[in-house]
Amino acid sequence: MIEKTIGEIEAKISTTESVSADHKQELLKLLGTLKTEVAELSKTHSEQADSIAGFASLSAHEATRTQQNPQLRELSLQGLRSSAGGFEQSHPHLVQIVNRITKTLSDLGI
Repeated sequence: MIEKTIGEIEAKISTTESVSADHKQELLKLLGTLKTEVAELSKTHSEQADSIAGFASLSAHEATRTQQNPQLRELSLQGLRSSAGGFEQSHPHLVQIVNRITKTLSDLGI
């Protein structure tokens, strides 16, 4: 489920025209790392891993829409940050990646 969800996000970002080539490359690299981190998390915390993947999908959708709604984008990013919250000690790299993804997606709307 998680790999499929992140694969769908990667496909969406690859084909969207509303994101520059540089941002696409950066996001795809971050998503590759996220995929690895979430797969590791899913071994012990599968529901939380699914939640992170789901909010990542929603956040990518909102950030790559042609006509963006800043409120929806921010709510989805808050959900993504929140879903990774609490893992600072056990999975610090996961939290760092989520923070970088949310920052990058947030910057797309500026």
